[in-house]
Amino acid sequence: MGTDFNGGSASFVKIPAIKFTQLFINGGFVDSVSGKTFETIDPRTGEVITRVAEGDKEDVDLAVNAARAAFDHGTWPRLPGAGRGRIMMKFADLIDQHVEELATLDTIDAGKLFSFGKTRDIPKVAEMVRYYAGAADKIHGEVLKISRNLQAYTMLEPIGVVGLIVPWNFPSTLLFAKVSPALAAGCTMVIKPAEQTPLSALYFAYLAKLAGVPDGVFNVITGFGKTAGAAISHHMGIDKVSFTGSTEVGREVMQAAAKSNLKQVSLELGGKSPLVIFEDADINMAADLALLGVLYNKGEICVASSRIYVQEGIYDEFVKKLQEKAKDWVVGDPFDPNVHQGPQVDKKQFDKILTYIEHGKNEGATLLTGGKPLGNKGYYIEPTIFTDVKDDMLIAQDEIFGPVMALMRFKTIEEAIQRANNTRYGLAAGIITKDLNVANTVSRSIRAGIIWINCYFAFDRDCPYGGYKMSGFGREFGMQGLYEYLHSKSVVTPIYNSPWL
Repeated sequence: MGTDFNGGSASFVKIPAIKFTQLFINGGFVDSVSGKTFETIDPRTGEVITRVAEGDKEDVDLAVNAARAAFDHGTWPRLPGAGRGRIMMKFADLIDQHVEELATLDTIDAGKLFSFGKTRDIPKVAEMVRYYAGAADKIHGEVLKISRNLQAYTMLEPIGVVGLIVPWNFPSTLLFAKVSPALAAGCTMVIKPAEQTPLSALYFAYLAKLAGVPDGVFNVITGFGKTAGAAISHHMGIDKVSFTGSTEVGREVMQAAAKSNLKQVSLELGGKSPLVIFEDADINMAADLALLGVLYNKGEICVASSRIYVQEGIYDEFVKKLQEKAKDWVVGDPFDPNVHQGPQVDKKQFDKILTYIEHGKNEGATLLTGGKPLGNKGYYIEPTIFTDVKDDMLIAQDEIFGPVMALMRFKTIEEAIQRANNTRYGLAAGIITKDLNVANTVSRSIRAGIIWINCYFAFDRDCPYGGYKMSGFGREFGMQGLYEYLHSKSVVTPIYNSPWL
């Protein structure tokens, strides 16, 4: 298995100076009320990148007050949709102009591949802002046909002040899955990026200001989930919280919303997604998709296909092909363009993944490849594939959020459906087959929010996704993502002497 451990990145890219480390409240960068800061760590080396302002309840209060004033009295929700759209288009252009610096921040903060950030993640953020900018002037209700002497219509209005709590695995992409529709709807917002990856969110705040987003609309509080995140979830001045992260923390967000002002909640939570490979599949393509499905972004992705079910007639051949391909998977410095997999985000996640690998060994699964840390610094782990996995093993039940694949065989389509659904999660699933009837039957039978047939990670800004079961509720992307930030209001008035109803 190829590896590359350069430690630094001087030979690949010049790391720019970190420009923004303060909170962003009401259009300006400020220190936290307490004056506290915390370290943000480079997972390539385990060394400190810089110190960032540590926001707490008092800072959240200031941000909410600014967002509330901007919503209740400011221009943003009162602009015509086309006016918001023009500012969002400028925001998108500025993101395009700063692609390299933004991609660099996500690489040094999260260990993400720089080449992907520069060519995919950040450009797609700009595309998403443009998509919702185009939707901003297409928000409308409908005229209703009432059965009495009444005229009625619906209006779609912005929810208000929204709290956006963002995870560390896709710090830019998932931030703008929330920010873009919220801006288009006319909401104002308080953003809390993950404590592991605060840097790009602060840079985006700077660009929002440059684009002309009014003060108070876009606020960023860096800090910890137990303090800043909890303050957002409990806040009486916030009308909705959108959270992406673990199921455990999602429960806490819901409880906080219920105990405070019954604010609306959207949750995109964990997953243990199955990839079901039938005997008629192209084995080479299936092996490529299976490997990509669990190793992309070093397995730190909620829809990872970490449960692979292979029909028994091709199981042995598939395992052989997978083993061959895994040997060519290169782990190393994420700035190296030849690397496929960088380091896990931090020491905590690194240790968690290695613990699950030990569980797999102890429970009797067969370690086909990998299973060990790599290098003497940083948080690198070998791509790990287990065979002979049983459905009741921890590695087949729990979301590991790392480069660990559980391989299992099945006989019939009925068995495949039953086992694919044998999970508390329901975020995504993949099906590989040449039989349209099989694809239709299985896609309609698996309880998950998005199903990919003969592909995987086929995301698009126009295609909504979200969870079933303990993977959460609410949708991101597409027009459904926009409606998450809108209230529907019905307006009714009597009509007299009308020739028709």
